[in-house]
Amino acid sequence: MSAELVPSTRERSLRFQLSVMMFLQFFIWGAWFELGFDYIPKLGFNGDWQQPLIFGAFNVGALVALFFSTQFADRKFAAEKFLAFSHLVGGTSILGLFFIRPNPANADEVNAAFWPFFGLMLIHSIFYVPTISITNSIAFANLRNPARDFGPVRVWGTIGWIAASWPFIFLLVDWDAVAKTQTSGAVNWLETVLGTSLVGEPAMAMKRYIFLLAAVASFLLAAYSLRLPHTPPKPATGQDAIAWLKALRYLKKPFIAVLFIVTFIDAAVHQSFFFWTFTFLGPKADGGAVDINANWVAPVMKIGQIAEILTMLVLGYVLKSLGWRFTMIVGVLGHAARFAVFAYYPEPWAAITVNALHGICYAFFFATVYIFVDEYFPKDVRASAQGLFNVLILGVGPFVANFLCGRLKEAYAVGQSVDYQAVFQFSMGAALVAALLLLLLFHPPKSVSQQPEIDQPEEQAPPVA
Repeated sequence: MSAELVPSTRERSLRFQLSVMMFLQFFIWGAWFELGFDYIPKLGFNGDWQQPLIFGAFNVGALVALFFSTQFADRKFAAEKFLAFSHLVGGTSILGLFFIRPNPANADEVNAAFWPFFGLMLIHSIFYVPTISITNSIAFANLRNPARDFGPVRVWGTIGWIAASWPFIFLLVDWDAVAKTQTSGAVNWLETVLGTSLVGEPAMAMKRYIFLLAAVASFLLAAYSLRLPHTPPKPATGQDAIAWLKALRYLKKPFIAVLFIVTFIDAAVHQSFFFWTFTFLGPKADGGAVDINANWVAPVMKIGQIAEILTMLVLGYVLKSLGWRFTMIVGVLGHAARFAVFAYYPEPWAAITVNALHGICYAFFFATVYIFVDEYFPKDVRASAQGLFNVLILGVGPFVANFLCGRLKEAYAVGQSVDYQAVFQFSMGAALVAALLLLLLFHPPKSVSQQPEIDQPEEQAPPVA
């Protein structure tokens, strides 16, 4: 075997460092994001504008990341030092959310708590979201062969997201009920523990620990960042100032414009999954429909990330076999299929199993979009184009979905629950519209070399696939 293919001790140590960085980076996000869509609405904030603004803080962070991290932070600060500072501030902010828990029955108390809660979430998001791209930058800058080594390093971020839910399997156990249950043997005791979860007020009191867990992980990464390889600031080039405008001009191309619109729709549909699913899968006593024990809902949702890891392994083969358009269509239809099961067949086994479609939804659409942009945009605007699509995926699409889902929640409220069949039909319908747009209107050139320059007259464009 070639010595070049065998990593040295230093390279293995570096990969380990970067893998730990990725694990903690996404552990922070995974600790609060899914369960937060169940916990925060139950604090009593109204669904018209307060809840959408709280959840929208993360999307504002994505907009800040687009300009701040690439046009300022990358140019002025060593990446590892900026990472440490960002997680120190972000961790302190999200820790504050652990202590703000108004009584939902007291409207004055809820309204008084809103602005501090929103403010802390906004500060956390503004400092956290840019670190997603900064950790990527640190990895790309220090790996000897990023094309080969980045994937195995980045997958630890997905593992971190998955691992963040596992503490709540035990934190949400009703230990008082377990103590009162007569069991014999360790196996029977463990079965009782795993099958007995908190509901109602005791569950709410424990769910706020999502913020404490995220804060602890933030502080760990802040300290750990100072041990990462030194990654100096990147000097600005003369093209940086116009890269955004040039990337935007590519929206004049019909196939790029269609993909931009579909990406917005799919990002909104993707966000609606997180908005509804934790509560929907949870106990009926807490407004759910499937009646899965609360301590198992987050691990059930993480089935999607496990499937994502496996799906990414076959993405290259699928792209080669189906092409850009049909691979993306399959990804979008994955959302439609998942919401169809939720709406029309919410049996526990089906509602659990269908979460595996998340891998198809993410890899076959979002990951494919990133690859497509890297392929079809010129090298000098490629990073800016990725940023523009990221604004849709992490920013504008989810932000709009938060408001729309909040309104649907008010319109289809049924006591303490929701008419889930009705609200899931909206997400399913939106996914079907996006798939239809791709089928009818998304026709990229067969190869990059067939593309006309952006300033070339449209009638000179070659035939499309």
